[in-house]
Amino acid sequence: MIMLDPSLYFDHSATTPPRSEVIQRMQEVMQTHWGNPSSLHGWGEQAATVLEIARQSVAQLLGCEPESIIFTSGGTESNNLALLGIALQYEHPQHLVISSIEHSSVENVARHLASQGWQISRLPVSREGLIDVGDLQKALRPNTAMVSILYGQNEIGSLQPIAQLAACCRAAGIPFHCDAVQVAGRIPLAMQELPVDLLSLSGHKLYGPQGVGSLYVRPGLRLLPILRGGGQENGIRSGTQPLPAIAGLGVAADWASQEVDGETMRLRGLQAQLRQALADCPALIPTGPLDGKHRLPHHLSYCVDGLSGTAIVQAMNRLGIGISAGSACNRGKLIPSRVLLAMGFSPEQALGSIRLSIGRTTTPEAVAQVAQALRQVIAQLLRDPPSPLGGDRVFSLLPADLRV
Repeated sequence: MIMLDPSLYFDHSATTPPRSEVIQRMQEVMQTHWGNPSSLHGWGEQAATVLEIARQSVAQLLGCEPESIIFTSGGTESNNLALLGIALQYEHPQHLVISSIEHSSVENVARHLASQGWQISRLPVSREGLIDVGDLQKALRPNTAMVSILYGQNEIGSLQPIAQLAACCRAAGIPFHCDAVQVAGRIPLAMQELPVDLLSLSGHKLYGPQGVGSLYVRPGLRLLPILRGGGQENGIRSGTQPLPAIAGLGVAADWASQEVDGETMRLRGLQAQLRQALADCPALIPTGPLDGKHRLPHHLSYCVDGLSGTAIVQAMNRLGIGISAGSACNRGKLIPSRVLLAMGFSPEQALGSIRLSIGRTTTPEAVAQVAQALRQVIAQLLRDPPSPLGGDRVFSLLPADLRV
């Protein structure tokens, strides 16, 4: 098996390597605090203490009260719970507003609601993937039940003006949900200052375990459960809590709270270095915002006209480098990125979408190495295009010193 260099992992938007402190805490909980938090005996009391300590840690990261945190299985469930928890309160279909570049866990819930008769408005975005607050104001209707907007877009890195968008909804008395999965732990969040009613985060995006996340619920907001059971998590999310994973999320949240300010600055520095190293590569067309104010600090994205993002990802993987593609493969056919299509890119360009996302393991030396490799991979693929779904041939043609 090839030993992969963690510094060459440039896919932190997909998942992050769990911190050693997180792993240690999870092992400790599995060995010594394995009780059911709902039980009344000593083992249950110890488990409940572990649970509430983790809840306090997540609340500290978000700048809110612990009672506002509901633990879930991750970002997808948090998004589903937010949207359906509002929608289920209505006897008749209402109106939902989302953006045209939402994560699939929001987009597909919207499609489900549409099949039930709900009216769905998808806000347009600019060429850089940004929403105009005026478009949201125009979209609101008397029967608008909810607005859900992705804070940091996972594919093209755009940061929406969440405070202004949420304030618009607060003034109209409409619940506002924000998917902050890509933001939490990378940019400071303060729920006491943001007029947001519901906010989703995921543990494995901030160096915690996979399979756990949380949903912030503003005090006083009614939310119906989508799981029926024992009434855990204040009756909103039934099921015995996965205590080791939640404890790990708590530790990850603690470290994120301590490090977020400095880490944001460090990531932006590496982001600028990577952007500069790729600036004179003519085949790369930047996607998403070009200025740091409106872009996630760990994220760069491009499209390459004439190549599939999948082929580029496969070729980079053969060099021991991890990046991701925006296009998808379905039954042997490449599907253009729907996000780029919504931004006005052509289907051919949208097939060539790639994303590079950095993190704690990223070094300036790794940035230089990955930039060099990407430039050579693209040049080789343009000279000698691979099969539509593969990039196998490029590995043998690249210089030996770029291989792992």
